[in-house]
Amino acid sequence: MLKTLRQDTRGLALIEFAFAAPIFLTLVLTGLELSNLALANMRVSQMAMTVADNAGRVNAGIDEANIYEVFAGAAVIAKGLDFESNGRMVLSSLEDNGRRNRGAGQMIGWQRCWGGDTSIEPAYGEEGDGRRDASLADGLGAEGRRITAAPGTAVMFVEVTYDYQPLISTGFFDPPRIRHESAFNVRGRQNNRISNTQRLAVMSC
Repeated sequence: MLKTLRQDTRGLALIEFAFAAPIFLTLVLTGLELSNLALANMRVSQMAMTVADNAGRVNAGIDEANIYEVFAGAAVIAKGLDFESNGRMVLSSLEDNGRRNRGAGQMIGWQRCWGGDTSIEPAYGEEGDGRRDASLADGLGAEGRRITAAPGTAVMFVEVTYDYQPLISTGFFDPPRIRHESAFNVRGRQNNRISNTQRLAVMSC
């Protein structure tokens, strides 16, 4: 009987599969998760560049209606990310503050935000910062990569932050936070003050 059992190979493939399946499944799911993370990272980067570029292309004066349109374009790119619940986009108009000597520097002329995660705050300043002093003399951005605007013009500076939503939540690791920044000069805009001709709700930060 023991000899018969030793020579019986029925079910061997099933046993081998039972050992290999968890490893195989882990590799497949890890690959899918990494691909999804890379895609989310790329889309967040595209959102930052698109918003900064589109906001800079508004050349006949900037209005709250233009902000709605620019953020609507970002929403198209963010489709499927659940960005409105898990992310925050900050659009700042960086301008020369018009002062000279000790008070000379940059200022945030206006600032608008989109996304429901209000715990994510602007990283470099809020609307009005630098208007009366040199607190933003070096501009906006990380150390060594700061952006400044020339007198008489403006730079559209965008910060996009998104808390990645994994395909499968294991509870062992905290999902990473994705962040991208982008900046574009305005093209031909003479008046950088923002208007609200339609009296829309201001998407303030």
